Amino acid sequence: MSDVTLIDEAEAAARVHGICFKNGPPRKVGVELEWLVHDDGDPLVPVGPVRLRAAYTDLERLPLRSALTQEPGGQVELSSPPEESLTGCVETMNRDLEAVRECLREHGLGLAGFGHDPWHRPRRVLTLPRYAAMEEYFDRAGPVGRAMMGSTASVQVCLDSGTEGAGSQGYRQRWRLAHLLGPVLVAAFANSPFSRGRPTGIRSTRQAVWAALDPARTRAPDEAEDPRDAWVAYALGTPVLCVRRDSGPWEVPSGLTFREWLAGRSAASRRPTADDLAYHLTTLFPPVRPQGHLEFRMIDAQPGEDGWIVPLAVTTALLDDPVASRTALQAVRPLDLRPYYRAPGNPLWRRAARHGMTDAALRLAAAACFDAAREALPRLGASAAIQDAVAEFTERYVARGRCPADDLLDQKTFTPARRPAAAAGPLSGKDEAS
Repeated sequence: MSDVTLIDEAEAAARVHGICFKNGPPRKVGVELEWLVHDDGDPLVPVGPVRLRAAYTDLERLPLRSALTQEPGGQVELSSPPEESLTGCVETMNRDLEAVRECLREHGLGLAGFGHDPWHRPRRVLTLPRYAAMEEYFDRAGPVGRAMMGSTASVQVCLDSGTEGAGSQGYRQRWRLAHLLGPVLVAAFANSPFSRGRPTGIRSTRQAVWAALDPARTRAPDEAEDPRDAWVAYALGTPVLCVRRDSGPWEVPSGLTFREWLAGRSAASRRPTADDLAYHLTTLFPPVRPQGHLEFRMIDAQPGEDGWIVPLAVTTALLDDPVASRTALQAVRPLDLRPYYRAPGNPLWRRAARHGMTDAALRLAAAACFDAAREALPRLGASAAIQDAVAEFTERYVARGRCPADDLLDQKTFTPARRPAAAAGPLSGKDEAS
């Protein structure tokens, strides 16, 4: 039910403070998977909007437990329900993914696990007012917003916020550890070194896109004694992306923070409501987003049909197992004493995106974290298949100072070169991302 109650700053702050961190023992596990959709016979053939629409219409008829949505560039997203265990989450998502893949095959389409589209220019196939407004907003700062909307895909891990108390299960420490782990997760799971068939020079091009995008709404909140206070300040101080309308294009104000809108210091056509605040919170994209639970947003989509299981399992183990949490905190502390400072645009996060596991400090921290996760998984009741997947990934990549992007880079190119090989991608100018 919509809430069109007009609110002031005090009411808005109270609402954000009350919903961002729901306290309780860590128990639930969820995952949101974004996938690029491609022609199953030839990924280099662009899939047109009409074909995508027909396939998506059939997907909507499937009896899935996960929520199905379509991203502006045609990507498919599946969001699992909160599950009581890691194994339960994996089993639910595997069943839903099998149904989605079978349906797409009937349309000659497949799912591709890359953090950034390695083949095509970004494009927006959805004409919904939200995405038209988002495109207009980001276009004011350059082309990178279109790359984010149309070319990126991720694995988003969702875990409970934690208890009110101190210690590894308390929400304050879980919030801090999530940010300290961020660059390790970026580096270990980097899987997007190509754009338009050529290497970008960055192992996680997806993360580089986010680092270059509107820092007012993509950086981490400032560090504070209580992360709830930091999140309230962040949410109210971030510019409004759009003002929704019942008909016609939505308004896209320039430089208007939500706090200023609440105070009436704008030319917007109306005052904000409780619904507007709830919507505004969905347009904030920091590396870790508190939505009652913690949403990890820094992990590239992974290769293969079940590569996503490893980042889900590792992140869950490091946050939810007390022993692994303490080990992880010790492992990542030497990396950077300012985990929130301009993340994901600070030097450590940029190193993680560019160099992956070839960065010696990140590799050392990742090795300790993955070992801790492997030891924790049996304690969390993880299935043998999940444990085997993490062990195989650790041996194949982390132990060898590699990440999935390095497998792609070994191939040198995704398409025949049509011009001299040079760094390409959404960060090198309008031609690369428009």
